[in-house]
Amino acid sequence: MVNTVSFKKKPHTNGDAPSHRNGKSKWSFLFSLTDLKSIKQNKEGMGWSYLVFCLKDDVVLPALHFHQGDSKLLIDCLEKYVALCESPQDKRTLLVNCQNKSLSQSFENLLDEPAYGIIQKIKKDPYTATMVGFSKVTNYIFDSLRGSDPSVHQRPPSEMADFLSDAIPGLKINQQEEPGFEVITKIDLGERPVVQRREPVSLEEWTKNIDSEGRILNVDNMKQMIFRGGLSHALRKQAWKFLLGYFPWDSTKEERTRLQKQKTDEYFRMKLQWKSVSEEQEKRNSRLRDYRSLIADNEIKLKLRKEKDVNRTDRTNKFYEGQDNPGLILLHDILMTYCMYDFDLGYVQGMSDLLSPLLYVMENEVDAFWCFASYMDQMHQNFEEQMQGMKTQLIQLSTLLRLLDSGFCSYLESQDSGYLYFCFRWLLIRFKREFSFLDILRLWEVMWTELPCKNFHLLLCCAILESEKQQIMEKHYGFNEILKHINELSMKIDVEDVLCKAEAISLQMVKCKELPQAVCEILGLQESEVTTPDSDNGEDENVGMTICPASAFQSNSLPVLTASGGRDDSPTEISMSPSVSRLTPA
Repeated sequence: MVNTVSFKKKPHTNGDAPSHRNGKSKWSFLFSLTDLKSIKQNKEGMGWSYLVFCLKDDVVLPALHFHQGDSKLLIDCLEKYVALCESPQDKRTLLVNCQNKSLSQSFENLLDEPAYGIIQKIKKDPYTATMVGFSKVTNYIFDSLRGSDPSVHQRPPSEMADFLSDAIPGLKINQQEEPGFEVITKIDLGERPVVQRREPVSLEEWTKNIDSEGRILNVDNMKQMIFRGGLSHALRKQAWKFLLGYFPWDSTKEERTRLQKQKTDEYFRMKLQWKSVSEEQEKRNSRLRDYRSLIADNEIKLKLRKEKDVNRTDRTNKFYEGQDNPGLILLHDILMTYCMYDFDLGYVQGMSDLLSPLLYVMENEVDAFWCFASYMDQMHQNFEEQMQGMKTQLIQLSTLLRLLDSGFCSYLESQDSGYLYFCFRWLLIRFKREFSFLDILRLWEVMWTELPCKNFHLLLCCAILESEKQQIMEKHYGFNEILKHINELSMKIDVEDVLCKAEAISLQMVKCKELPQAVCEILGLQESEVTTPDSDNGEDENVGMTICPASAFQSNSLPVLTASGGRDDSPTEISMSPSVSRLTPA
């Protein structure tokens, strides 16, 4: 399948990374001629020649100065590929208008390489070599039809959904530079297995796995049980400290007691630092002042936020009620102390969403803080100023979703939703506002096992989107409707159903012999070195297949892929309760 890429191109400015990597000057830049909107020239007789390029997204590149010659030669070269005409308003400005000349020129470009080079490329990869040429025509046609009117490329402000205001302002997801075309080979992922959940791990099961000195025995098996069923609530206060890395899995009870005492002293020393700052000192410390203001503003939002979770217990409701309630006071103190712990990052909106469940479960200021600090070590990239972590996750999610359902991806792109902006909140605070309070406790502890593979939270996103695909496509939802629909899923998603689907997707991908390298990297799998039917020996056999820990969770009806690439037809026994049907979270 050949699909022209509709994502906006990444604007290139001076100091752009690709130019830097190639060893060129940091002032160099690179852009596609299809992005060129106009060229401004210098006044005649006014010093040396220069040209200023303006791109269609209104990015103005640094001026090119011609110290030892005229700029006309460059203009002449550009006119071989694009049509230039003088602006009626300013004769110094050349407008790019490729509606006539560029189309015919693009056909000429199909044969602009030496004959030997074309022959070699066709011999090596005839399909790609042919499509490289014809993709140029596609881009020129698309550019000619859409013209250079900037209003065509900009979405009216009225179409932006209300909930996007919750996202961090100014975020723009820039995809990698498009190569001009995208070749997608349809991959048969095979039949998706049926996955069932078990009961939550009980206090009795946990106790049986502890030796006389307090060490956790058979850690991998314990993580598997937690992944498959979560934890009973009475066990969370103890088990979460291990899952989040606050307590080492191989530590003894005595070692944990010493560690807890040490961490308690460290916490209160940091807390004392900001507590002892006088008002005069705070006036001269703008960053600390801003942190305190942001946290105080967030407390007001917590007080005013309407309770949407009907399943939340009375105890949870009371946790944030009242003007001087202990929940909000501790929340404020922990967040202020975290600003001292990680002064570079400080406080960013959304952190309180990650802290509140931890504080609720731990019921202890110090333990909640160190669990939160450990969780933030995992989530740090989500809150960095450049938002590179969020951009990467959205691109990775798009890659996974395209493998699972390229048709759905194409539909989203046709509705200007290919960036998956509507998943931003899911990723930023790990579904905190999408599930009920008790369900989010279950979901997080399952994700903290880091099973069955890397970036499992992206497969959870895929599972939710897959469930909503039919309604979105059958009702022909547009940009606005998609955003609204996804936002209204909050508190209506079945956590056990989503976990089953996401695990099934992971097992389905693990079994696939032709998983793309990009997907292998996202899920933490090594590339499957598979001999295809087109190879010399004509056989289809596995070589060095490596899979993620999900292989330990294969259902009894599925053979297990081994590290050597063979197949073990003997079923993998899993310790689980007789009742394996979907259960309501405890």
